[in-house]
Amino acid sequence: MIKITMHDGSIQEIEEGSELHLSTLRHSCSHVLAQAIKHLYPTAKLAIGPSIADGFYYDIDFAEPISESDLGAIETEMRKIVKANEKFEYFTLTREDAIRFMEEREEPYKVELIKDLPEGELISFFKQGDFTDLCAGPHLQNTREVGKAFKLQTLAGAYWRGSEKNKMLTRIYGTAFATKEELEAYLTMMEEAKKRDHRKIGKEMGLFMFNEAGPGFPFFLPNGMVLKNTLIEYWRQIHHKNGYVEVSTPIILNRKLWETSGHWDHYKENMYTTVIDDEDYAVKPMNCPGGILIYQSEPRSYRDLPMRVGELGLVHRHEKSGQLHGLFRVRCFTQDDAHIFMTPDQIKDEILGVIKMIDDLYSMFGFKYNVELSTRPENSMGSDEDWALAENGLRDALDAAGLKYVINEGDGAFYGPKIDFHLIDAIGRTWQCGTIQLDFQLPQRFELEYVGADSEKHRPIMVHRVIFGSIERFIGILTEHFAGKFPLWLAPVQVKILPVSDKYMDYAKKIYEMFDAEGIRVQLDGRSEKLGWKIREAQKEKVPYMMIVGEKDETDGTVSVRNRGGVDEGALDPKAFIARMKKEIAEKVND
Repeated sequence: MIKITMHDGSIQEIEEGSELHLSTLRHSCSHVLAQAIKHLYPTAKLAIGPSIADGFYYDIDFAEPISESDLGAIETEMRKIVKANEKFEYFTLTREDAIRFMEEREEPYKVELIKDLPEGELISFFKQGDFTDLCAGPHLQNTREVGKAFKLQTLAGAYWRGSEKNKMLTRIYGTAFATKEELEAYLTMMEEAKKRDHRKIGKEMGLFMFNEAGPGFPFFLPNGMVLKNTLIEYWRQIHHKNGYVEVSTPIILNRKLWETSGHWDHYKENMYTTVIDDEDYAVKPMNCPGGILIYQSEPRSYRDLPMRVGELGLVHRHEKSGQLHGLFRVRCFTQDDAHIFMTPDQIKDEILGVIKMIDDLYSMFGFKYNVELSTRPENSMGSDEDWALAENGLRDALDAAGLKYVINEGDGAFYGPKIDFHLIDAIGRTWQCGTIQLDFQLPQRFELEYVGADSEKHRPIMVHRVIFGSIERFIGILTEHFAGKFPLWLAPVQVKILPVSDKYMDYAKKIYEMFDAEGIRVQLDGRSEKLGWKIREAQKEKVPYMMIVGEKDETDGTVSVRNRGGVDEGALDPKAFIARMKKEIAEKVND
């Protein structure tokens, strides 16, 4: 067991290696980082230093800029502080004394934070050695307990309080673990993640690009469009099989609609707005209000329910520039949305149906996943009774499906609780993708109705759900999961023909036409380059198969097949090879 000091100064024993231990360890490490900074850069001004998933950071206003080459010296100073075994000491001050305390130390960001705290409350601090920081805790008992299993990783820019109107600070990221072995395993995973970076692979494979004309708005290149359309085609197949109809709704709709849905009050800071004919409009951040208008477009009967309506809708959300990250965090994306309108007695079966779809799709890609049930947030709308009914409905479906899940308190959508699916990729990282949200609120706000078997009007219940989540983000995840080596059925280019020289170009074209006629995504590299160079280019582009054609192949009517792993499969009959590829594509084999 490990002892930690809580926000009220009390000592609590927790299990070593637990989530609370790791977050406390990392937060304590951020204080050691701040102390080291003040030793090496006395004029630096400190902002905030929380623990985060897998690590910690500290935002700092340096008088002179630093670079990643300076991290080694900072880390060395941190190790000296750890070795000194300085105790983390808790104390409190009144608000006025706390402001004076930080003003004397010329820490303007801390003063600003204190001034935002309620009057009359005592303000908590933690001190270790010659360093004191404004902090609510918790903390370990001393700096030695931070241990040696920490590492500073990188620098980034971060606006104070996340606002572009404020000063840009320097954010130092680090990570810490309970043991050296865990740290080394994590750093190894991060090195592997760098090799798999979808931004790098996307450029090499010609999948997508970004341009300063539209920061955060992805451009899909020809190979990327093949990949995207292949995923969309599969999405359409499984939705048709599961009884969904597909619709498309407008990208821009008027303010009144967004006020009715609640987005104008709860989500406006993330919405792009415009004015048309002196009336306020918003570019849709979500598809649900449009789907509701389709439901309202004609009278509905209980015989029409459940009504499963899918939409591959392009949505726009304002993300801060510092948060943009390749395809993982963009300002517009295709949401593979669907809305199910149903009666109360259909809740369990419909949720179970969605869970099965999600499980089938993720399993097909080779993903394992974790499940979370997110409950009512603070800024929710609706009655306690409706929320209890919705949360119980999701719990019942998860229990019936036999899925293990954890409760994520207070992280539901403002209109309803949700089930989130977190994929585990090839190197152990998790990604939140699929979600199922049960909604009693929007049907009430839009006064949706259906005529029941009793000939009376009733209110339907609505499910919002995605499987990919964002198709763009899912492409980024798949790119890193497969390290660009997409399964044959997904690969933008499935086979590349490499003639040994120009003398065999006619035969290469004949082979190209044969494969193209069978629907195989084939390319012919007819450039006057050496064969070795062509092979290296095809390997860099992660093409699953290469067909090398030369004199013997032309004479025998064969193709010499080489896979992207570098294995030569020898001379094969092209028709037999086509049949083999088509079988592999149809079965959606993950190689």
